[in-house]
Amino acid sequence: MNSSENFADLALSELLREEGFACSCGKHHKTDVKDIIIGSGVLDQIPEQVRKHGGSKPFLLADRNTFHAAGEKVVSVLEASNIPYSCYIYPQEDLEPNELAVGQAAMNFDVTCDIIIGIGSGTINDIGKMLAMISGRKYMIVGTAPSMDGYASNTSSMISAGIKVSLPSACASVIIADLDIISRAPMKMLQAGLGDMLAKYISICEWRISHLITGEYYCEQIASLVRRSLKRCIESAKGLAVRDPEAVKNVLDGLILSGMAMGFAGISRPASGIEHYFSHVWDMRALEFNTNNDLHGIQVGIGTVLALKIYDQITSIKPSREKALWHAEQFNLEEYNSFLRQFLGSSAENLILLEQKEGKYDKDKHKQRLETILQHWDDILRIIKEELPGQKEAVDLLNEVGAPIDPSELGFSSDLVINTLHAAKDIRDKYSISRLLWDLGELDMASEILA
Repeated sequence: MNSSENFADLALSELLREEGFACSCGKHHKTDVKDIIIGSGVLDQIPEQVRKHGGSKPFLLADRNTFHAAGEKVVSVLEASNIPYSCYIYPQEDLEPNELAVGQAAMNFDVTCDIIIGIGSGTINDIGKMLAMISGRKYMIVGTAPSMDGYASNTSSMISAGIKVSLPSACASVIIADLDIISRAPMKMLQAGLGDMLAKYISICEWRISHLITGEYYCEQIASLVRRSLKRCIESAKGLAVRDPEAVKNVLDGLILSGMAMGFAGISRPASGIEHYFSHVWDMRALEFNTNNDLHGIQVGIGTVLALKIYDQITSIKPSREKALWHAEQFNLEEYNSFLRQFLGSSAENLILLEQKEGKYDKDKHKQRLETILQHWDDILRIIKEELPGQKEAVDLLNEVGAPIDPSELGFSSDLVINTLHAAKDIRDKYSISRLLWDLGELDMASEILA
């Protein structure tokens, strides 16, 4: 095997090869996904796939909506092939990927089953991958909507102690999606899929900036893979609006590629940035205060528009060492922690503990980052120019499918959005635009343009 292989241009099926890929980034990239089957009527292949992957009695996991959409067909093809199964259908209408849901799945799991089949999209898939890891079973996902990028990832987006976290989990061995089913998914879920893909503009940009400033691991081939999947989705936006099966397939392929990219990198960085942290904050507030929230991809699409608005303004900044140092000196961590507790409630405590480990507000660490930023400001501007479209382009794409583009459409005030920008820099131990703005002493500037 060559010391470095070009995989960024390979077809989706070619990325599944067992031996993986050596890469110039120093890592060996490999996915645990073995089969991807997308097409019309492909659920008939489920019995064959169950047997191929060593299963004899699957455990089906669904909610009421996804069972109606695809679960009934899964049951019929299993029964027609004389394959026994057990099934758990969540009774609750609003299912959340949290400790309760994982506990329900675990308590209702039939230990005589040797493979798990999730039937659904985001939430069911996240729970199913956690159950597969806990039980040590292989996992298959029957997709019901092109709404998120987690089908091929080995992490689950979960709510733990009131905080949205990305946890290690099993990865699906098989991804099956019937185009007849996913093309009929609610339009909001198709909108969410496009919103989740538009986020990749920001994620790749911030990954490169973080690599430059903090030395975070970065792989250009993985970034190229994500850019390719994004391009394919953008080209399909018009077709998505009219549920064209080929356009739906292109978006689903792009989402699967993005999930695979996360698996290749071993981190979620290739697929999420500040726009995801906006969404996480809104979800945390909904859990704590019963405020508004929406589908992950809908919120991420709006977060992408907000991020692009901020990035448009960053290009006009002239960094000042004196201003940045003054702001860092004036920053009062105790007062800021009080703000977090008021804004996020009990979930703020976990963010405060994370900062105690991370120390991003440490003045010496700030000085080191600041010097790097000042030395490489032209490089940062170049990355922004290379990676990001204008805000209008993203708005036009979301308008194409009728997706929300403004926080007010979800009932979010400008004050809430500004507070979200401040809190978002503490959601993950990742360098994002909110942290760059804090390092430059320019968070107030960004707040003004979001007002």
